[in-house]
Amino acid sequence: MMLRWAKMSDGKGDHCDSEEMEMGFNVLGGGDEIVKSKRLIVRPGIKVWMARAITTVILWTCVVQLMAIGELRGPRLLKGMPYCFSHQDASQPMSNAYVPARVVLPPKRIHKNNGYLVVSCNGGLNQMRAAICDMVAIARHLNVTLIVPELDKTSFWADPSEFQDIFDVDNFIGSLRDEVRILKQLPPRPKRRVERGLFYSLPPVSWSNISYYEKQILPLLLKHKVVHLNRTDARLANNGLPLEIQKLRCRVNFNALRFTSQIEQLGRRIIRILREKGPFLVLHLRYEMDMLAFSGCTHGCDGREVEELTRMRYAYPWWKEKVINSELKRQDGLCPLTPEETTLILTALGIDQNIQIYIAAGEIYGGQRRMASLQAAFPNLVRKETLLEPSDLMYFQNHSSQMAALDYLVSLESDIFIPTYDGNMAKVVEGHRRFLGFKRTILLDRKHLVHLIDLYTKGSLSWDEFSIMVKKSHANRMGNPKRRVIIPGRPKEEDYFYANPQECLQFQDDPFSNT
Repeated sequence: MMLRWAKMSDGKGDHCDSEEMEMGFNVLGGGDEIVKSKRLIVRPGIKVWMARAITTVILWTCVVQLMAIGELRGPRLLKGMPYCFSHQDASQPMSNAYVPARVVLPPKRIHKNNGYLVVSCNGGLNQMRAAICDMVAIARHLNVTLIVPELDKTSFWADPSEFQDIFDVDNFIGSLRDEVRILKQLPPRPKRRVERGLFYSLPPVSWSNISYYEKQILPLLLKHKVVHLNRTDARLANNGLPLEIQKLRCRVNFNALRFTSQIEQLGRRIIRILREKGPFLVLHLRYEMDMLAFSGCTHGCDGREVEELTRMRYAYPWWKEKVINSELKRQDGLCPLTPEETTLILTALGIDQNIQIYIAAGEIYGGQRRMASLQAAFPNLVRKETLLEPSDLMYFQNHSSQMAALDYLVSLESDIFIPTYDGNMAKVVEGHRRFLGFKRTILLDRKHLVHLIDLYTKGSLSWDEFSIMVKKSHANRMGNPKRRVIIPGRPKEEDYFYANPQECLQFQDDPFSNT
């Protein structure tokens, strides 16, 4: 009946059964005869009354429908409205149900937009993670709009993942909106400029201070409106930056760059499986084929493997260093520890042989042959592939960055984290564990350890002497509070900001009293 009133009131002359129309009007008109020759003649007073009644009915119908949608869609609609719109008593807990926390977004920052910054990240997951933090800080300082960064799809790993496949893009945008405006894509006008080639693209200078971006990049933004930074690794200095920039880098890293719910849920599942069996150690055993080929480190490899790694290094033109003396590099502490060397060090440090050791790495070069000694000394070696069913990881296969994200989450939650090489993951996880309360992270002094290992294998040191010296040399390398080492003019050699973001850490006492 309601639908018929709506049709009749729109003035379009829809045909309805005359008996039904007469019945309806008799109810409203108090029984007056108003039907003539099957045409409707409605008195003016009744017409106004009908219009008001129909409008009221339609409005209440909309309200009821919106409330129903609000119940299904969660907090996006009416859940954010006053308490009287909720059917759920707030004082009653919801049993056996997951209720997502309501996200309160910070207010938007209002500022004059100086242009649009488009960035293309390069490298692996954690190299890109640090770069994204830098780009947000730069965009904030220059008062420009940042477009959600494009991830590297052409590097050695050839991972096709987009930003939103790894990170929660809505959290990234919303949690930072009081600092910087971030868009998923260029608006129509600047997008047309890019399509016509009216933009500027360049790789910024590595390890630059903020004045470089003020004097070199900002004028380009003001002139071209859109600037594309086509390389982002290590493009902002470790030190000498304003405190607000350093703190924003931390905020992006520790708050805004949240992994997708799919990655986080599977990561928590791995952690739960490990926790059910007791404490666990994460060993970031950086001994994959790409690492050895890139670094030229071939200690412990046979002739065929050395040749294979050398061919691979020459096959990638962006790996600039080609002729490498592996043994000299190893003696300088610039090579990752081999699985065999790692076995000796863990044993010398007194690591419990029954502890679970989670291997956070890709495929170990040399396979079981190279892992045999570690497996014999520590039989509870596990990987995500052994803890989960193949179907659990099916979605992540051939997506190295998503697999690395799982290892990252497990590494943060481990009782002990030990990297065998100070690559990007090792450094970023180290800094994140400091932020989480200086969780134990054993930072191996590879140059010193290689020297001790060689003395032990030659018989110049007994096992007890070797073990005592290893323990003594690492007593203060457990992720304790310390000041970053600054080496002016040599940023690659000084302490990395993301490994020790001291400006963002909370200390109970003076953090530098013993350094």
